Amino acid sequence: MTQAIADTGFRYEDLGRLIALMTGAEKHGPAAHSTLDVLWVLYDRVLRVEPEAAEEAGRDRFLLSKGHGPMAYYAVLAAKGFFPVEWLRGFGSYDSPLGHHPDRTLIPGVEIGSGSLGHGLPLAVGSALGLRAQGLDEPAVWVLIGDAELDEGSNHEALAYAGAAGLERLHTVVIDNDSATHGWRGGIASRFEAAGWSAVTVDGRDHAALHAAFTTPHPGRPHAVIARVEKKQ
Repeated sequence: MTQAIADTGFRYEDLGRLIALMTGAEKHGPAAHSTLDVLWVLYDRVLRVEPEAAEEAGRDRFLLSKGHGPMAYYAVLAAKGFFPVEWLRGFGSYDSPLGHHPDRTLIPGVEIGSGSLGHGLPLAVGSALGLRAQGLDEPAVWVLIGDAELDEGSNHEALAYAGAAGLERLHTVVIDNDSATHGWRGGIASRFEAAGWSAVTVDGRDHAALHAAFTTPHPGRPHAVIARVEKKQ
């Protein structure tokens, strides 16, 4: 069975330095930094996937739907040994595998190509269904979306289906920085709960709270963690 990622010597405090290696005018900085703490806690303490077994059937799957600001994602993948740190310096250049949207065919550890909003959660539902059909009960599927993606109808179809199907190996993290056009009466968690999900809202910068939320038992139901961060400027 795939274990948690091995220690490479990098720490959370190093991520800012790694992100600084990536330069260019199209960095979508706020989109990247809003995800940093969630990504670190997942890859450092939760996900069962490692660079040497990134294609192993029993691995956990992480899908970045919020792919239009991938610098934090790239920094975490480099820190965890999925590709050389030196790749970060070429971010966005013609011959670099690290584009402004992640490409699963070019970057080790990346499960989906992403950036167009609204596709990650439906793909995660399909991944969870595929694993269930193969009798693979241990791998967890995680997807990270932005709150503005909930403006897309495809997400609501996916979350409604997942709740009804009882996809308990499916986990969604919503980065909530008040970017959604309409917002949600009662909060984002209430939308997931109404569809049969387990849901919790936490401070998206608090690593202990994030870890507790990520590991909350939710038998028979998919699980959503709404990670509140500072409002997008």
